[in-house]
Amino acid sequence: MNICVCIKRVPLLGSAIVLTDDQRSIDTARLGFTVSPHEECAVEAAVRLIEEHGGTITLLCLGPAEAVEQLREQLAIGPDRAILIQVQDEVDPQASAALIAEAIAQDEATTGTRYDLVLMGSESADTAGYQTGIRVAHRLGMPVITNVKGLSVEGGQVTCERAVGSTREVYRAPMPAVVTTKDGLNVPRYPSVPGRIKARKKPIDIQQATVPAARLEKVRLVVPVSEAKGAEDLGTGSQAAERLVEVIRKIGVLQ
Repeated sequence: MNICVCIKRVPLLGSAIVLTDDQRSIDTARLGFTVSPHEECAVEAAVRLIEEHGGTITLLCLGPAEAVEQLREQLAIGPDRAILIQVQDEVDPQASAALIAEAIAQDEATTGTRYDLVLMGSESADTAGYQTGIRVAHRLGMPVITNVKGLSVEGGQVTCERAVGSTREVYRAPMPAVVTTKDGLNVPRYPSVPGRIKARKKPIDIQQATVPAARLEKVRLVVPVSEAKGAEDLGTGSQAAERLVEVIRKIGVLQ
């Protein structure tokens, strides 16, 4: 079995989100970077499938040169190799899908490897577009199952579970297929020291990309208004007791 897992380098947000002056992107000057939690689960799912069935795992990332750091971290978990499609700026979902699908098709033609599964997060942790996986599947002519929280492979088919309220929906599709995963599918393992050492020697194929013209325009971003949460000083003595009763009445505990 051969699996391709698509990951994305996203900002590691702190307690406050700061926008750039043009309000079109997040100011990352003081932020670190990581991989979307959904995609960490996708990598872990791929490693478990290869441990069970054998085969290879290729990571694919669309991002800046610095994304090599996130690729190395995920390579330490078990994947064999990685491809970085180098782009500097954020790419819209249509262009992202075009670049990813083209890279997968080109890699299959170059290496002679046919991917049985293409795994990716259901949405990225920054833009949360929910589109890329479906668009990639359409371009590759593969079936797609989205928002997966259960995954297994048997007899040339992939079986996936989706959480819908308190129940689970089960879907089966012939491989090759595209599957988008949700956080909670599994508990991703932490890269070990030996794994990190091996990851330094694993190949990363860096490719320069010609980004298609954007068909979506980002006008501006808006930081949601947050309500301040904290402790309230109710005073001391009998005054505090009266104030406490007022608060209890306000939240509806006392009538």
